[in-house]
Amino acid sequence: MPKLLAIDPVVLKRLRELPKSERGECLAALCDLAEAFGRPHLHGGLGIRKLGESLFECRGNLALRFVFQNRPDALFVSFLGSHDEVKALLRRGKYR
Repeated sequence: MPKLLAIDPVVLKRLRELPKSERGECLAALCDLAEAFGRPHLHGGLGIRKLGESLFECRGNLALRFVFQNRPDALFVSFLGSHDEVKALLRRGKYR
Protein backbone atom coordinates (compact mmCIF):
# COMPACT_ATOMS: atom_id res chain seq x y z
CA MET A 1 0.00 0.00 0.00
CA PRO A 2 1.46 3.40 -0.93
CA LYS A 3 2.39 5.83 1.81
CA LEU A 4 0.86 9.27 1.95
CA LEU A 5 3.03 12.23 0.99
CA ALA A 6 3.23 15.37 3.08
CA ILE A 7 5.12 18.18 1.38
CA ASP A 8 6.58 21.23 3.10
CA PRO A 9 5.17 24.51 1.70
CA VAL A 10 8.73 25.67 0.91
CA VAL A 11 9.17 22.63 -1.34
CA LEU A 12 5.86 23.36 -3.08
CA LYS A 13 6.97 26.95 -3.68
CA ARG A 14 10.27 25.75 -5.17
CA LEU A 15 8.39 23.29 -7.40
CA ARG A 16 6.14 26.06 -8.71
CA GLU A 17 9.22 28.14 -9.60
CA LEU A 18 10.75 25.38 -11.76
CA PRO A 19 10.40 25.39 -15.54
CA LYS A 20 7.39 23.35 -16.65
CA SER A 21 9.42 20.37 -17.92
CA GLU A 22 11.47 20.11 -14.71
CA ARG A 23 8.36 20.54 -12.59
CA GLY A 24 6.72 17.64 -14.43
CA GLU A 25 9.72 15.37 -13.88
CA CYS A 26 9.83 16.20 -10.18
CA LEU A 27 6.08 15.70 -9.69
CA ALA A 28 6.28 12.33 -11.45
CA ALA A 29 9.15 11.35 -9.14
CA LEU A 30 7.04 12.26 -6.10
CA CYS A 31 4.18 10.10 -7.37
CA ASP A 32 6.60 7.22 -7.95
CA LEU A 33 8.10 7.73 -4.50
CA ALA A 34 4.73 7.35 -2.78
CA GLU A 35 4.08 4.11 -4.68
CA ALA A 36 7.54 2.57 -4.46
CA PHE A 37 8.97 3.46 -1.05
CA GLY A 38 9.68 0.32 0.92
CA ARG A 39 9.59 -1.84 -2.20
CA PRO A 40 13.23 -1.94 -3.38
CA HIS A 41 12.54 -3.55 -6.75
CA LEU A 42 10.30 -0.63 -7.70
CA HIS A 43 12.34 2.32 -6.48
CA GLY A 44 15.63 1.60 -8.25
CA GLY A 45 15.14 4.39 -10.79
CA LEU A 46 14.37 6.95 -8.09
CA GLY A 47 17.83 6.67 -6.58
CA ILE A 48 16.50 6.47 -3.03
CA ARG A 49 19.37 6.68 -0.59
CA LYS A 50 19.32 6.52 3.19
CA LEU A 51 20.90 9.58 4.83
CA GLY A 52 20.05 8.91 8.47
CA GLU A 53 17.84 6.87 10.76
CA SER A 54 14.59 7.87 9.05
CA LEU A 55 16.00 10.41 6.57
CA PHE A 56 16.27 9.71 2.86
CA GLU A 57 16.87 11.42 -0.46
CA CYS A 58 15.56 10.58 -3.90
CA ARG A 59 16.10 11.89 -7.39
CA GLY A 60 13.61 14.47 -8.63
CA ASN A 61 15.36 14.74 -11.99
CA LEU A 62 18.98 14.73 -13.15
CA ALA A 63 19.82 17.92 -11.27
CA LEU A 64 17.48 17.95 -8.25
CA ARG A 65 17.02 15.81 -5.16
CA PHE A 66 14.22 15.56 -2.61
CA VAL A 67 15.03 15.05 1.06
CA PHE A 68 12.29 13.30 2.99
CA GLN A 69 11.59 11.66 6.31
CA ASN A 70 9.86 8.34 6.75
CA ARG A 71 7.30 9.17 9.42
CA PRO A 72 4.76 6.65 10.75
CA ASP A 73 1.84 8.36 9.00
CA ALA A 74 3.50 9.67 5.81
CA LEU A 75 6.64 10.46 3.87
CA PHE A 76 7.39 14.10 4.72
CA VAL A 77 9.21 15.86 1.87
CA SER A 78 11.13 18.70 3.50
CA PHE A 79 13.67 19.88 0.92
CA LEU A 80 14.24 20.16 -2.82
CA GLY A 81 17.64 21.15 -4.14
CA SER A 82 20.76 20.16 -6.02
CA HIS A 83 23.07 17.42 -4.83
CA ASP A 84 25.46 20.10 -3.50
CA GLU A 85 22.61 21.85 -1.65
CA VAL A 86 21.64 18.57 -0.01
CA LYS A 87 25.24 17.98 1.10
CA ALA A 88 25.42 21.51 2.54
CA LEU A 89 22.10 21.01 4.33
CA LEU A 90 23.38 17.85 5.97
CA ARG A 91 26.68 19.51 6.94
CA ARG A 92 24.74 22.27 8.71
CA GLY A 93 23.23 19.53 10.87
CA LYS A 94 19.60 20.44 10.30
CA TYR A 95 18.50 16.81 10.52
CA ARG A 96 20.43 15.64 13.59
